[in-house]
Amino acid sequence: MKEHAYAVVMAGGKGTRFWPLSRPRHPKQLLRLFGEKSLLRETVDRLLPEFGPSRTVIVCVKEHARAVMKELPFLPKANFLVEPQGKNTAPCIGLAAAELMTRDPRAVMVVVPADHWVSDPRRLSRTLRAAARLAQRQDALITLGIRPAYPETGYGYILKEKRATAASAMAAYRVAGFVEKPGLQKARRLMRRGALWNSGIFIWRASTILESLGRYAPHIANGLDRIRGAAQGKSLSHKSLRKTVRREYRRMPNISIDYAVMEKAASKGRVLALQADFDWSDVGNWAAVHRMMPKRENGNAGVGRWLAVKSSDCLIHSRSRLIVTLGLKNIAVVETPDAVLVADMKRAQEVRGLVEELNRKGYRRYTVR
Repeated sequence: MKEHAYAVVMAGGKGTRFWPLSRPRHPKQLLRLFGEKSLLRETVDRLLPEFGPSRTVIVCVKEHARAVMKELPFLPKANFLVEPQGKNTAPCIGLAAAELMTRDPRAVMVVVPADHWVSDPRRLSRTLRAAARLAQRQDALITLGIRPAYPETGYGYILKEKRATAASAMAAYRVAGFVEKPGLQKARRLMRRGALWNSGIFIWRASTILESLGRYAPHIANGLDRIRGAAQGKSLSHKSLRKTVRREYRRMPNISIDYAVMEKAASKGRVLALQADFDWSDVGNWAAVHRMMPKRENGNAGVGRWLAVKSSDCLIHSRSRLIVTLGLKNIAVVETPDAVLVADMKRAQEVRGLVEELNRKGYRRYTVR
């Protein structure tokens, strides 16, 4: 079974909530938020012991392809699938499934975002092995759910049936539905009901997700069929296919796999959730980074040269200069050569809107470089 399991890493995000560190040409997955390695490299390093370089596939958009390849020089060049434009996760996953079906009709895909954090790589590997074995046995769409640690309003939630199925040694539940980014009170109610955080990690046969796209998202599936027809057995990364992929991508909708397939399939009883037993975060904003970093005195954390005086629960990220805070609480300070962000971490989710405001007010040169 192991030789038919492939890791697919989705590396096409932008991460505008990490301004001023993230910019269009240097997106979130390439940031070094916790040390010397980028989030992308940390993700791939977690997967390599299980899948190896030959069965680790990266999907990225054209403008990031060179930087992504430079970050992962040990992977075969054919394992980088380049999207001509970002069209959200449904076309991205579909393209990877079409590629793997060309390589191995029995392929099982383990689809992982490039920019998440996991507390225990060994537990992750164990969970992914169990999920891949389940996908091999069952024609099901499988997602990993995380037991919520707090009522997060920036995550989606999985509504699971109360009884675990007998399909796996791990706790596997039939999915009743999904809830996208609830308010605080609803998030608390979901926690009490036993709902799980939606990790965005998926496991299924390549053939299963292609069939599901054909059933629920035919505009995507038809384009993939035309790409596969033009490929005639060649890898979809082959340069002769670039024009075809570009043409078909223009026709595809910009839609997530959750909306295109998962919600519809869940209503038909075709989605299972495995309850993972490791801590996880999608590293969605500066507050999440602070939560996961080792703390110094009074809960302060940071990168680079910094000193927090009579300050508590602050995040300080310095690229080049010494940053000193005095009397601050729950504040993020992020320094780059051309811009500095000082933000209340309770409002960290609003940084994306702040970038839009900068563009409207004539400061676009500070958001696009």
